Amino acid sequence: MRGKTKTFLLTAAALSALVAPALAATSAKAQSADEAAFRGLYKELVEINTTASVGSCTAAAQAMGARLKAAGFADSDVQVVFPDEHPKAGALLATLHGKDPKAGAILLMAHIDVVEAKREDWERDPFKLVEENGYFYARGASDDKAMAAIFTDSLVRYKQEGFKPKRDIKLALTCGEEGGQFNSVPWLLEKYPQAMKADFALNEGDDSQLDEKGQPRLLGIQVGEKVYMDYTLEVTNAGGHSSRPIKDNAIYHLANGLARLGAYDFPIALNDATKGYYEQNAKIEPDPEVAGAMRAMVANPGDAAAAAILARDPGRNSMMRTTCVATMVEAGHAPNALPQRAKANVNCRILPGNDPKVIRDQLQEIVADPAIKITLAQDPDPVSPPPPLTPRIMAPATKVAAKIWPGVPFIPAMLTGATDGRFTNAAGVPTYGLSGLMAGVDGDHIHGLNERIQVKALMNGRQFLYEVVKLYADGK
Repeated sequence: MRGKTKTFLLTAAALSALVAPALAATSAKAQSADEAAFRGLYKELVEINTTASVGSCTAAAQAMGARLKAAGFADSDVQVVFPDEHPKAGALLATLHGKDPKAGAILLMAHIDVVEAKREDWERDPFKLVEENGYFYARGASDDKAMAAIFTDSLVRYKQEGFKPKRDIKLALTCGEEGGQFNSVPWLLEKYPQAMKADFALNEGDDSQLDEKGQPRLLGIQVGEKVYMDYTLEVTNAGGHSSRPIKDNAIYHLANGLARLGAYDFPIALNDATKGYYEQNAKIEPDPEVAGAMRAMVANPGDAAAAAILARDPGRNSMMRTTCVATMVEAGHAPNALPQRAKANVNCRILPGNDPKVIRDQLQEIVADPAIKITLAQDPDPVSPPPPLTPRIMAPATKVAAKIWPGVPFIPAMLTGATDGRFTNAAGVPTYGLSGLMAGVDGDHIHGLNERIQVKALMNGRQFLYEVVKLYADGK
């Protein structure tokens, strides 16, 4: 009996030695096929031109919709929609239904339009995905087709796996975030409110970063964003002959007012996101003076010395206060005439929760000249406070992040730019920028020439979103 047992154990060990490599090879092959499928989907999406000038979001939305239907989604759960007057601005709406209709939903949102790109300016064709030296290059390779491709791919994987979430997982691939005549998100919220209704949404806008060596530095989550608003400052008067100058000169009025604006700093106002940003960044900031200023700012937002140190960095300065800056000036009508008109555009990025009309009144006080008339250059975007940063949001993301990027800090931040999250937040859908897509120190050339994304960063972001969305979909 004893000898037989020994013989059996030896046989099992030998069998294990033979089977293990085969199983590993099978697993690697499956993983390779899975990644290849994603690469194909990503390449297809990136290579569809979706610029406002000559591209078509509708074509991209239809392509991703076809991917979902091929994976088993019913036609009734996948639709491409657009207004009649904008046939190329199509958006894709899709739903993976959950087991509990009362459990609410999670909305996965990404825009599929991209910034314009001229072939003659780029090193490579901007609408051909190229892989070189560990990076993918193309317009939209990062912003925002990386996230759009990952969300579409995740729904395909969930369907193929037979995953039955507790709550609905909704997908909205939208058009117009980068500009142009039409942004589909406000239109979708009005025309398809049920498709956009959710307990919360995931969107672009985090500040996840690689370090100088291309290694993970921090994982970010964007909580709230500043409000974009342009103001027109204008001075008019009768003008006259330039040989008979007078002090009442439209250009001088405007120039002096802009100089006063340039010297002005709006007051500091921190929210939970910016406090968390400075608190966590202080732990990894290599400059002791800056790290100390971050800690001092969290302890006392009124610390002027700490604010001055942080304000040396334009991004940090913008995160802690409303900013307004002159961006365009137009004046005069002839070289030998006194100006009858002087006009400037002032672009403001307003802290969330502040009314742009109130900021206009503040600008009027700052320029301190009744000759300067200030008006809003466009209708204001909806204003809403930052969404709450709760354990419901942070815990699943923290858990998955610790597995993929052990030891890498997870840091909240408020976006100083703007995303479509401003519309969904205002519509009552708390929206968080969470992608796991870490950008290099050069920002991956987003909006610029030779836009790129690190291949490893893309694949890590893919795995992160796939896993964290699963946890959100099955959570409380």
